[in-house]
Amino acid sequence: MRTSVIGGRSVLGARGELDLATLPQLHNALVRYANEHRGETVVVDLDGVTTCDDAALGALLGCAGRLREAGGELVVVCTDGPLGDRLTRTGFDRAVPVERTIAAAMAR
Repeated sequence: MRTSVIGGRSVLGARGELDLATLPQLHNALVRYANEHRGETVVVDLDGVTTCDDAALGALLGCAGRLREAGGELVVVCTDGPLGDRLTRTGFDRAVPVERTIAAAMAR
């Protein structure tokens, strides 16, 4: 997980595998990120992710819920591919906005 600033907005980028083994790191990064950006629209870029299991999706949903409670929103960036298909197939994209580009996420 790494944070960068793009267009004046902080973007949390994930790389590699998001699964049960990396869940504590993901959870900690998401909680810290959500707390630092309460009330804002925040972006999590999943384009560098090779694997994303149900536990990781649950962590992302939890982060989205915390942000909503504080008046913010989570937007996930994921281009086409197996992960994008998974986000659609599981209905994740109905609970959390998923954009195909960072530029589209920034326009929210």
